[in-house]
Amino acid sequence: MILTNDTTRLALTAACFAAYGVTCLLPWLRWRGKRRAATRALDAGGWIVAYASQTGNGEELAQQTAATLRLAGIGVRVCELSDLDAAALQGAGRALFIASTYGEGDAPDGGASFAGRLMTRALPLSQLHYGVLALGDSSYAHFCGFGRALDGWLSAQGAQPLFPRVEVDRGATKDIAPWRQHLSHLAGTSDAPDWEAPAFAPWRLAERRLMNPGSAGAPVLHLELEPVDGALPAWRSGDLVQVAPPAQPDSPREYSIASIPADGRVHLLVRLHRHADGNSGIASGWLCEQAPIGALVPLRLRQHRRFRLEDNATRPLILIGNGTGIAGLRGHLRERSAAGVGRNWLLFGERQRAHDLHYGAELEAWQRQGMLERLDLAFSRDAGGRVYVQDLLPGAAATLRAWIDDGAAIYVCGSLEGMAAGVDTALRQALGDATVTALATAGRYRRDVY
Repeated sequence: MILTNDTTRLALTAACFAAYGVTCLLPWLRWRGKRRAATRALDAGGWIVAYASQTGNGEELAQQTAATLRLAGIGVRVCELSDLDAAALQGAGRALFIASTYGEGDAPDGGASFAGRLMTRALPLSQLHYGVLALGDSSYAHFCGFGRALDGWLSAQGAQPLFPRVEVDRGATKDIAPWRQHLSHLAGTSDAPDWEAPAFAPWRLAERRLMNPGSAGAPVLHLELEPVDGALPAWRSGDLVQVAPPAQPDSPREYSIASIPADGRVHLLVRLHRHADGNSGIASGWLCEQAPIGALVPLRLRQHRRFRLEDNATRPLILIGNGTGIAGLRGHLRERSAAGVGRNWLLFGERQRAHDLHYGAELEAWQRQGMLERLDLAFSRDAGGRVYVQDLLPGAAATLRAWIDDGAAIYVCGSLEGMAAGVDTALRQALGDATVTALATAGRYRRDVY
């Protein structure tokens, strides 16, 4: 109850409530708008190109697919898979799906809502003709698992395939050729636009330092690179770089960027990988050991829209990660610090505090400056038992719920096995399945895991 007759104070209070309501309403309105746009495109007789992507590869291929169709004068709407509802799908006559796989056969974040809402039930789709491009990594047991599941579900609903499912292994660019051939046939043109990725540019390795001397784990190194031509391209926190190691230039490795353009360099945090035979990983060995300071590194930047701040730029931010995942989270903290946005909470896990608290001095400085409101740490090899970052969440559940009620967004960065699944389980136990799903749908729960 507001016990005052002061009209100015009442007006200010009403304005605060209105602003809070708008903040909560805008993400839902944007989500509804995207769904309506997809439905309108289908009603107009156009094709739909829907993608489910985790790191942006699927979205990039979706845009290239749409460009090929538009070249032939075919109307097309590109949307994320989770923006499609049952009515839109049943109203479509032609649809192409680009589906990445997350982990061991699961839907990526961009398709999880669709999988939960629609792929768990029957939906008559006899009017639909479709194609599926499945993206995967053959190092996992369930290669292209989500793309295969999507294809199977569509077929079971009576949808008719335009051509057999096309599967692409990570780094195997030749695998995409059948998809392009099918598109050219459908579009009735052989003059398809160039699908080549942006060229690699030479960057100079300017600095390299060991971050965890004395650690029981593998060496972790901080790298700084600068463009040879001096022209620093733009990127946003959350974006990635691709590095082409000389030994395998056709299989680029991706790394989260730990810096912002204002830093003047691309910062990376790379863990040196060693195989069972003692040999170093092809990319990590070259970056961490073999390339001398001053060496030229073929590098290109890549947008990672699903992990950028975007609409969450002014929200309270809950950052959760482990190991070298601190790189992507550091990028966000540096961007927030530069913007003067201090409502940040970091939960981070590693082996030992004495050796593995990457960027520890910087984190402490942000705490003193008020840029890092809360810092929770978990170390699995310190005295007191094995504590991992996901183990921090149950004890902080009340605070977690309060931050979410205050409009916070959650960003998770680090290892897929163990950490990401454990964090997701802990979040659902603390907030409830429906809340976590709603956060993901609204873009307030984002992950960059590997």
